[in-house]
Amino acid sequence: MQALPTVSEPTSITEAAEILRSGARVSIERDGGDVVLSTRGLNQVLEHEPGDLTAIVEAGIRLSELRERLAAHGQMFALDPPGDPTIGACLAGDLSGPRRHRYGAMRDLVIGVTVVLADGTVASSGGKVVKNVAGYDLAKLFSGSAGRLGLIARVALRLHPLPAASRTVVASVTEPAAFWSQLVTSPLEPVAVDLLAPGRAALLFEGSERAVADQVASAPGNEGDPAIWAEVLERQAGSSPIPFTFEAPLVRPGPGLAFGDGAARPWSPLAERVRAALDPEGVLV
Repeated sequence: MQALPTVSEPTSITEAAEILRSGARVSIERDGGDVVLSTRGLNQVLEHEPGDLTAIVEAGIRLSELRERLAAHGQMFALDPPGDPTIGACLAGDLSGPRRHRYGAMRDLVIGVTVVLADGTVASSGGKVVKNVAGYDLAKLFSGSAGRLGLIARVALRLHPLPAASRTVVASVTEPAAFWSQLVTSPLEPVAVDLLAPGRAALLFEGSERAVADQVASAPGNEGDPAIWAEVLERQAGSSPIPFTFEAPLVRPGPGLAFGDGAARPWSPLAERVRAALDPEGVLV
């Protein structure tokens, strides 16, 4: 009978580094290793600078708790993936939701990161301010790494003010590509866009009361139930944000509309070379 893996929940970066130096094969937040390393014990808000719109948090804090803490200061972390993942999972998976259209994915909202490599080395890059460019950009390197490069321990985040108003418009769509082309060349500035089957599009506008009212008045379609975004997130659950399809949320596909099959992005040969360089002993599984 195969022995069950040991689940370890370090409460500090030092403890996490010791686990990775132990010689055991380690998997992060999933089965596969002799030791399953969980960030459940790394769940604190370490710093919050409301004036700078930044925060440093441990990787195990969940989005719901972070949102509650920030809302008390009139601020938000503008990421809305399905479910209630941890911040570490958001970066390891490069998660996003409908607000990606305006704010980007997780990789676009991170200004610094502290990671623990497979040999126990603790490495940091970035800083506490949005324009900090010190060191290698480990946040981008670890974005989408799925725990194969090391443990994401701390993340410095870019925040945004909570909007004063939020309204949703639902429009009829017969030709999605033409609709998207017209939308991105118009003065409209939706925070989120989603194409809904059959033949509808939801547009979310946020900002000041007056600005939102003007945008809603100029948008195609009629004002709809804002609860539609909860349905969007439920539908997005379990699907990869990239590539985009018309059956999955259409969120920030860039200058050209991308058609895809919804499959997960493969682990590239270059990514494997990086993994081998950071973990030559194959500690992480």
